[in-house]
Amino acid sequence: MIVDLPDTTTSRISKTLVKIREEGGAVALGRVLTLVISTSLGHEEEAIEAANDASREHPMRVIVISTAAADSPAKDATRLDAQIRVGGDAGASEVIVLKAYGDMAQDEEGLVTGLLLPDAPVVAWWPGEAPEVASASPLGRIAQRRITDAAAQSDPRGFLEHLARTYSPGDTDFAWTRLTLWRAQLAAVLDQPPYEPIIAAEVHGAADSPSTTLIAAWLELQLQLPVLHEVTPSIPGSSGIHGVKLDRASGTIELSRSHVNIVTLVQPNQPVHDISLPRRSMRECLAEELRRLGPDDLYGEVITRGLLETVDAPDNAEARSR
Repeated sequence: MIVDLPDTTTSRISKTLVKIREEGGAVALGRVLTLVISTSLGHEEEAIEAANDASREHPMRVIVISTAAADSPAKDATRLDAQIRVGGDAGASEVIVLKAYGDMAQDEEGLVTGLLLPDAPVVAWWPGEAPEVASASPLGRIAQRRITDAAAQSDPRGFLEHLARTYSPGDTDFAWTRLTLWRAQLAAVLDQPPYEPIIAAEVHGAADSPSTTLIAAWLELQLQLPVLHEVTPSIPGSSGIHGVKLDRASGTIELSRSHVNIVTLVQPNQPVHDISLPRRSMRECLAEELRRLGPDDLYGEVITRGLLETVDAPDNAEARSR
């Protein structure tokens, strides 16, 4: 069911939610969190679809705040249009879409405060352009978790470096979430004999891949040695990480992307393996981040320690220029 509320107020929206609950049953009961999505006008549906899919694992209330882009020339009259989606149109969640125009768009915190679930954690997500400092933004101040996406920014690498300097516990980024399968595969490889120490490591990836930068930082922290980060040409149809090489006394372990969804694992004295490792969808990344409502301590360590050391290393600066 979809209910449109043009030129409305948060008070009217709350009353409509109560009416829907009374007429259709306890729609809001069992919600475990409130997800607040901040996006630009016309770019709401992809994020809503991802939230609806993730809600089957995490029943929640989804509040979408949609405003004009910062560089938009439009000068709209101040008003708030809303839409409430429940039932089959909202997955296992209830979705409140707020389209704010004019001066109304300047008060994001005020728009959502009266619509938050009582005594439930709040997660803020910026699927597109992120605020200057997520934790200090109007939505970030009321959220326990704050999710950004470096890959969606105009300068992904520069945005990661900015995150490293402005990090606050509770921050996370989809560039890190997309690494989960890569990190699991590398850990599994090193958990097999001959258990020799890694003496050298390097990662290869596209120039616009913040995940490549983060996996280099993670390896540097875990292995306690410099990791070479080199930019390589993109594979047709795919971007992101292209490969990881780990050198041991007995030979080189190489995990490289041979096709869009396949990586090839080469190890000394072992048969070559092709492993399914597709790029993770927005829904998968969101569902994973919602499983943890406290700070991601490993991400915090990687972003604040490993990242700056990796970015500033002379060898990596030379590799990035190639």
